[in-house]
Amino acid sequence: MQDEAPKSWLEAELEDTLDEDIEIELEDSILSQEIARIYRDAHPNQMQRKEYLGELLRLQSELIKLQDWVSYHKERVVVIFEGRDSAGKGGAIKRITQRLNPRVCRVVALPAPSDREKTQWYFQRYVPHLPAGGEIVLLDRSWYNRAGVERVMGFATEPQVEQFFNDVPEFERMLVRSGIRVIKYWFSITDEEQQMRFLMRIHDPMKQWKLSPMDLQSRVRWEDYTKAKEEMLERTNIPEAPWYIVPGNDKKRARLNCISHLLSLIPYEPVPHDEITLPDRVFNPDYERDILPPELYVPQRY
Repeated sequence: MQDEAPKSWLEAELEDTLDEDIEIELEDSILSQEIARIYRDAHPNQMQRKEYLGELLRLQSELIKLQDWVSYHKERVVVIFEGRDSAGKGGAIKRITQRLNPRVCRVVALPAPSDREKTQWYFQRYVPHLPAGGEIVLLDRSWYNRAGVERVMGFATEPQVEQFFNDVPEFERMLVRSGIRVIKYWFSITDEEQQMRFLMRIHDPMKQWKLSPMDLQSRVRWEDYTKAKEEMLERTNIPEAPWYIVPGNDKKRARLNCISHLLSLIPYEPVPHDEITLPDRVFNPDYERDILPPELYVPQRY
């Protein structure tokens, strides 16, 4: 019985962990039957959930080792996630951060610039969010907004875009020279895949919030975005901070490929850890726990 108790406890913990994974995965499944059927027909070679979750857990265990290495050596890492709307950036970021310490690995997703920020040096509002020693920062969209949505939607003039293209390579070289590892991912999906994902969002009440007027305009201006993307990749792909393209039509494989590649770029190694022991609780026989008023408790509805 003494041997079985820890095993049962560990099994319960593992079940909770898998429940969390399945809960996240269900967000891809809450669809009308017709949309779900269309999606399955368009993706006949999807990974089996068991295979996907097993590989995801393995990669996430490596991300924890990477996190410990970054924290121990006071490394600084910034990872940029760019791509068309609904390309899968958020899903990849969610799986990367799922088991990491938010004090070490944090996500930055800036809103549209304020009137004051519009008068600043373009990169200024991003600088405060760059990592300090022992931090990983994931940028869910970045300064590359200027070469993409701002350019296509007319929020930036062509002289401003040209100035950006002249400045960004040197800006990123400065970051690298200062010791920051700059990693840039572009999530790539086809026209047909984006249309399908937008339709899924329209028909899924849990995801309708993800659709904005700007997203809908991205459908109208698909070719403009394509031209802007191609020029951006061509003019900002520098040796110090190259672009890496993640084929994103298959969500599960895109996430696994991105995480695996990210791990391959950083030479992390095991770091020393202090042995953790649980201290004995101090017991005071004279202490009696107060009975709190019932109105302080959350109603037990479940």
